[in-house]
Amino acid sequence: MSNALIERPLPVPLSVALGRVRIRYLALGLGTLGWFLTFLGSWIPSFWGDEAASIMSAERPLSTLWSELGRIDAVHGAYYLFLHFWIDLFGASELSVRFPSTVAVGVAVAGTVVLGNLLFSRRVAVIAGIVCVLLPRVDYMAAEGRSYAIGTALAVWLTVLLMTLIRSRPTGILPWLGYAVLLAVSIYVFLYLVLLAVVHGIVLLSSRQARSIMRRWLLAVAGAAVLAAPVLVYGLAQHGQISFLAHRGYVTFANLFVFQWFGGPWLAAACWAFIAAAVVVLVRRRSSGTVLVVAWLLVPMGILFVGNALIAPMYTLRYLSFSAPAAALLVAVGIGWLGRNWLQAAAVLVLVGLALPTDVFQRTIYAKDGGSDWRQLSEVVAQNASSGDAVVFQAPPSRPSRSPRLAMHLYPNDFAGLKDVALVTPYDELPGLWDRVAPVSALGGALSSTRTVWDLELSTSASTPADVRALERLGYTVTRTIPVHRTTVYELTRETP
Repeated sequence: MSNALIERPLPVPLSVALGRVRIRYLALGLGTLGWFLTFLGSWIPSFWGDEAASIMSAERPLSTLWSELGRIDAVHGAYYLFLHFWIDLFGASELSVRFPSTVAVGVAVAGTVVLGNLLFSRRVAVIAGIVCVLLPRVDYMAAEGRSYAIGTALAVWLTVLLMTLIRSRPTGILPWLGYAVLLAVSIYVFLYLVLLAVVHGIVLLSSRQARSIMRRWLLAVAGAAVLAAPVLVYGLAQHGQISFLAHRGYVTFANLFVFQWFGGPWLAAACWAFIAAAVVVLVRRRSSGTVLVVAWLLVPMGILFVGNALIAPMYTLRYLSFSAPAAALLVAVGIGWLGRNWLQAAAVLVLVGLALPTDVFQRTIYAKDGGSDWRQLSEVVAQNASSGDAVVFQAPPSRPSRSPRLAMHLYPNDFAGLKDVALVTPYDELPGLWDRVAPVSALGGALSSTRTVWDLELSTSASTPADVRALERLGYTVTRTIPVHRTTVYELTRETP
């Protein structure tokens, strides 16, 4: 028998009203716990390429930020604008930049608890909140200076609002205007959240009671599209900037069903087993919450999978972060099917044990992007280089977002006093993300009076890097080699005339 929100009678009994008051405190408590647990150690991993794009864009003057967004990254424009003012107030450390994401995860967890109570039961709501906190995808986006955590929080609360509107069927314009505005804000934060509107449409079509408000919902979605028209137009026009996804091979079974939300095969197997059990239980009970959570989990993934195959590259793991709460809700329903309290508690503990290794790893210093080590690299430079020395960086690699040059923009204090001899035009004077630089082989004049050069290279080959060979042709000799993690620092010196 379903106790979904849209099937609850009005007016509500006093006991139910009191229950709603208590669920608010549960949501607040689990949301706070979610923030705290994902905040712990969020500052430990070094920044990586996507965060470099966020910080460098946010630190630009607003006049040049608009020119950048007109050419690239319009889909992240709202987040960059927010981060611009945030960094002005609190700086650009890992703790500062990632703090809003940890708060957003807490908000998303609280919303998941509220939604679980609306759709299913208080017990499912509480379990869903706990599962949401432990999911590696949620833990990952909490410790990242990108918009995915904020987008996930908006997705949850937009869905809570929709279910409330389905139940109350307001005739006034203000509630639907609120839905339109929140949907538009969601799209500005992350363009792919437009897929949530597709999920909501499926929910309305599947419910006989909800079809009566379909016209109002369509008008609200149309209003959101008008409000979000700039990011929709620019985002679609700039789709070529993610063409590199075609060469990364991201669309695999492992990515879609293991690493997408669960981080590892054992946790994924356990969670999918609970999800399968949940679907069986919900279908048998004819729960109206079934369509919402299943569509939220699978429809956006299916759309991106088909679009990636037939239209253009459009999928990577982080893009479907906003579906993680749906996974948590289904896992919670599956755990609730176990019946006995001790079995449910044991199941939650098993999931915690399976998730913990990944969650802990994601708080280690080299956790980002397969081993980003820019903070440690910068510390090596600060400890060993002297004012007046020159610094050069590996020529832009095939993935510019891994260039060691970005370390200088993220940790500028560690490079104070060093000469950036290869710089031609800084990125904030260009409409793109990266600096324009000269090749090391052309720096003879710029280095004419420099005795020591520090060369920072990705450790991708056992052979001598091309920039080191170029410096050797200019009369320099390698006097020291300092491996960091995936980057190597070369100290080269020569006798100056």
